[in-house]
Amino acid sequence: MERLTQRSELSETIRLAQDFIDLVRQQLPKQLDTWLKKAESSTIKAFQSFAKGLNEDYDAVKAGMSLDVSNGPVEGQNNRLKMLKRQMFGRAGLELLAKRLILTNR
Repeated sequence: MERLTQRSELSETIRLAQDFIDLVRQQLPKQLDTWLKKAESSTIKAFQSFAKGLNEDYDAVKAGMSLDVSNGPVEGQNNRLKMLKRQMFGRAGLELLAKRLILTNR
């Protein structure tokens, strides 16, 4: 890690990434504006682009950092259904897929 931080671009990348991870994990929406300014003024194009995208959907990003509501369980069910569908692709119809979905839900 020490060798990585010796290069200024890598050091800046690591710092911005770590700061953003801390914001999200610790749910610190008040510090989002400061982080966005740092990312927009950084020399790293990926962070500039990422910050631009976050600014375009600012209200949703800020709400996601401050609310305890999550769509994780829904996304988990969607992923499970898609996985089952891919496993059965070309082998069976909707009826068997429905039965398999119900059986794996138990």
